[in-house]
Amino acid sequence: MSLFNPDADILVLGDVMLDGYASGGVERISPEAPVPVLRHLSHHEVPGGGANVAMNIAALGGRPHLVGIVGSDDEGRRLDVLLRTANVETRFIAAPGRPTIFKLRILAGNHQMLRIDKEDTRPHEPAVEDALIAAALALLPRMRAVVLSDYQKGCLSDRVLAAVLGAAQAQGVPVIVDPKRADFTAYKGATYITPNRGELTRATGLICHEDDDCRRAATAAIAATGASILLTRSEQGMSLYPIEGEEILLPTEAQEVFDVSGAGDSVVATFALAIVSGHPVPQALRLANFAAGLVIAKAGTATITEAELSVALDRSHHQASAPGGLVSWEDALRIREEWRREKLTVGFTNGCFDLIHPGHIALLREAAQQCDRLIVALNGDASVQRLKGPTRPIQAEQARAEVMGAIAHVDLVVLFDEDTPYEVIDVLKPDLLVKGSDYTEDEIVGADIVKANGGSIFRVDLRAGHSTSNLVARSKVPEKVRP
Repeated sequence: MSLFNPDADILVLGDVMLDGYASGGVERISPEAPVPVLRHLSHHEVPGGGANVAMNIAALGGRPHLVGIVGSDDEGRRLDVLLRTANVETRFIAAPGRPTIFKLRILAGNHQMLRIDKEDTRPHEPAVEDALIAAALALLPRMRAVVLSDYQKGCLSDRVLAAVLGAAQAQGVPVIVDPKRADFTAYKGATYITPNRGELTRATGLICHEDDDCRRAATAAIAATGASILLTRSEQGMSLYPIEGEEILLPTEAQEVFDVSGAGDSVVATFALAIVSGHPVPQALRLANFAAGLVIAKAGTATITEAELSVALDRSHHQASAPGGLVSWEDALRIREEWRREKLTVGFTNGCFDLIHPGHIALLREAAQQCDRLIVALNGDASVQRLKGPTRPIQAEQARAEVMGAIAHVDLVVLFDEDTPYEVIDVLKPDLLVKGSDYTEDEIVGADIVKANGGSIFRVDLRAGHSTSNLVARSKVPEKVRP
């Protein structure tokens, strides 16, 4: 089921720009000056600013309509092509004598060495403002929401803001503002304003470090604007301070911070699309929080897709509610496909794992060392009984899954009721199949599937003297006769 309404038309109005990335490697210092020489390897461009908000809405399945200002230049034409290719409807106003805002980042590996900005932020002519207002108001009657993306580059002047906010308020269309102004009073009439801590501090003069600080600053901003405040707090997550009702605090969902570029764009895009898709505000906030966590793990200005967001939500749900990360085959396949997109090597092993012993731990440890993610498939109770006899398993499948999932080497657990894991291997198609060395390769179930898909087989030397059957037999020997 889709997370968002595919018929959700959203107007994005604001500063648009083209973000360029020139990447290469540094191997020497220039003989002309004490500066590094970058050996150019690649160059790519993506929409930035309000254009990135529109790209995020499109990637999530919504219908963005982007209004902004560009120059009559190659950068503006390239930006328009990128957006239309991504199913973003554009209505650009050409500003005479102005360049399209272009930011070129020079990268050595993953490290930014320099940024070159091409822009002119002087106030625009009244004719340009008139054209902006006319384009926005012509679209407004069929919009479900408006996003104002203010990067303080001249598009959202006082006059443009007043006209659009007034018309949206009169027509009952919610407005979400991503602010950069030092004075939020220009955003009066907005429904939500989404500052980060630095932006909220500049607008109110109040620090935003601890919860109480943020609450005081948000209260001041609410009083000045009449809008609810959605505050992004970096490693501390997000907070929503509504005009009425209780605040909502969410910890960050980020697993690794790679690049914060465009994170605010993803938050406002996801939140706006969730609201117009009918999600309650707390759920819309949660979706936006997950979106932020995903996008800051990517390099550069980036977008996230609805599929990526769905996988992250599923993973979170199962980690929170299912014993030991136990998931269905369907969910395991969805997560496995996400790992494939991330170019991670996925390993697989299986067994009854009735009573975990040092031999099991050694196998799991060595398996995990050979791959990026390890899936363990457990025989279900009926399968164990058919294989081991009516007195087995000693522990039920849910208990075994919980124990297995608690082992650090294991990333995902699935159950299978068949006598062999052949079917689940065929569904997941792992990159690496791991079994004990007591099996020859031609005896390993599923080896043909894995190898046919370009994967490999890894056999682990077993620890002598360790087996569940021996443990069970030993438990039945009276203690006084045990060696």
